[in-house]
Amino acid sequence: MFFEDRRDAGTRLISLLEKYKGASGALVLGLPRGGVVVAFEVALALGLPLEVWVTRKVSAPFNPELAVGSVDSNGNLLLDKNALKLYEISDRYVREEADIQAAEIKRRYQTYRGIEKAPDIKDKTVLVVDDGIATGYTMRAALESVRKSGAAKVVCVVPVASPNVIRKLEELSDEVICLSTPSYFGAVGEFYRNFEQVSDDEVMDLLKKAESRD
Repeated sequence: MFFEDRRDAGTRLISLLEKYKGASGALVLGLPRGGVVVAFEVALALGLPLEVWVTRKVSAPFNPELAVGSVDSNGNLLLDKNALKLYEISDRYVREEADIQAAEIKRRYQTYRGIEKAPDIKDKTVLVVDDGIATGYTMRAALESVRKSGAAKVVCVVPVASPNVIRKLEELSDEVICLSTPSYFGAVGEFYRNFEQVSDDEVMDLLKKAESRD
């Protein structure tokens, strides 16, 4: 399955999410930046509030696209210990990279929402949306931190995901909604005809549009 762009992916997810339309105490959380574009279409169609939830991957020193872990807004680390050992990545590097990503998380919340922390989601049903999942570390950190923040129900929503990570996502959430789990999975962008980078300005514009709709 291929998507024209992130908006197309969000639109095609809607049919699987009809039971959440107008649900009381529910909201959509987009993972910046690309996930927010998908999440906007979902929130718009379901008539739910849109917010951002920021987690960041911890990349390997030799390849910024290869995740060896992730960090959430509270500084909690989720690490692939096998990868760290295989690539001989030092504890010092992990700490330094995690600090850099934690600072980026604060910057993004400040930029998007004028605060340095995640929104209050206690006792809410949350749909956590991204544009796709390869290693799963960013989404796993998001799901774990959402749960720790007191969400009543956690739903993982993605257009496409590696079949290798679906089981773990199911363990961390109450429900996983995914359109496609192709047997071959290289990178998320391979399943989009248009996968241009999303800017902070685009994220802020979508959040403003969602607020004005409310």
